[in-house]
Amino acid sequence: MINRVASITTILVSAFCFTGQAQEADTSTINTPLTFKEAVKIALDNNVALKQQQNNLRASSIAKTSGLLQMGPSVSIEGNVGRNDGNSFNQQEGRVVNGVLDFTNVTLRTSMPLFRGFNQLNSYKASRELFDAQIETVERTKQDIIQLVTARYLQCLLDKELVKIAEQNVKTQQKQLEQINTQVEAGSRAGVDASNQMYQVKNAELSLLRAENSLRNDKAILAQTLQMDPGVNFTIEDPSWEAAKVDISSSLEELYTVALNNRSDFEGAKHTEAAFRFSYMALKGTYYPSISAFFNYGSAYNYIHGAENRTFDQQFTNDNVQKTYGVAFTIPIFRGFSTRSNVVQSRVSYENSQLDVENMENTVKSEVLLAYQNFNDAVTAYKVTQTQLEAAELSYTLGAEQYELGISNLVEYTQANQDYVQAQADYASARYTLMFQELLLDYATGTLSFEDIK
Repeated sequence: MINRVASITTILVSAFCFTGQAQEADTSTINTPLTFKEAVKIALDNNVALKQQQNNLRASSIAKTSGLLQMGPSVSIEGNVGRNDGNSFNQQEGRVVNGVLDFTNVTLRTSMPLFRGFNQLNSYKASRELFDAQIETVERTKQDIIQLVTARYLQCLLDKELVKIAEQNVKTQQKQLEQINTQVEAGSRAGVDASNQMYQVKNAELSLLRAENSLRNDKAILAQTLQMDPGVNFTIEDPSWEAAKVDISSSLEELYTVALNNRSDFEGAKHTEAAFRFSYMALKGTYYPSISAFFNYGSAYNYIHGAENRTFDQQFTNDNVQKTYGVAFTIPIFRGFSTRSNVVQSRVSYENSQLDVENMENTVKSEVLLAYQNFNDAVTAYKVTQTQLEAAELSYTLGAEQYELGISNLVEYTQANQDYVQAQADYASARYTLMFQELLLDYATGTLSFEDIK
């Protein structure tokens, strides 16, 4: 009886585990639809580089605040508690006492910079410019992510369309093979046509296999770009954008102006140049004397073992109170050319940053020109491939009819079919490329944002 109960329990546990595994497997095979905007949002939420730049932004914010507060007063409290065993000077008795003395000292120190050659003011301005430059870096990093997702998603869309075209071609070739086999059996076609058509079927199946493999690989690259769990299976959603309505209404000169006013990397380069300029001016300020005001307030309590001592309140609030205040100055005379070396290095960094701004301006214009040309080429390619597809479809239809009537041979029919398949692929590539060209142009002009994605 016990053995039967154990056997039944084992079966139930095994069935439960199998059911759980089956449910887990079913969950992993669920195709989750993924739209382009959702893909961009996931990438912006998960991208490590963006998170690092945002962390750097917080650090820049603290550095800017610190630079501002350093122009104000500094306050500190110093103190010590200890014991002296031996000779010590007693302030209350005005003599040297030999014995055990417990002491407590507390001093409040304040200092206010009055003049330091505008060193701290320029240092604060440099930290402020670096903070603004980091803001622009974060914004451009977001645009870089959107641009990268656009390229990956576009490739997956094209792969998906090529799979559909290949699947349709396989069906067409198989249907044609069935018709030829029927005609061969009836004696109206030569047997070699069936063999040639069988080759075309297998060739279409191989093209489908390659297209499916390309889609799987590019989806894996997209998932890696989005930093998603590689075990999640998703399907690419076709954007409901009309390629025929995509157009550009601005001239190239207008796009140049828009880009130079909006490109975050260009703005960041200008802020960096300003930061180096203020840093250079701050180091030049170290040539001048520095003046600061100070005020110190301190007191002490001493306890001599084996002697009469005044109370803590009498000593700490009256007897040992000490106030020190005044103005301190430092005049640099000779520091082994260390100041001059730092100033020269800072000046070189500033001049190099000026060159970076000039180079970035040329880079921005070059990228805008390239995006503008690609946009116009994409419009032309879309119109050409659309006409090409219509002509290829008509040629294929006529070729199929002529082959069925026995007017043309299988070679001509096969060539017409291949031209039609290629025209479909070219049209799909041109259509999807044009659909995303507006985003790529916005990326080049620096106006690309997540909110503007349809």
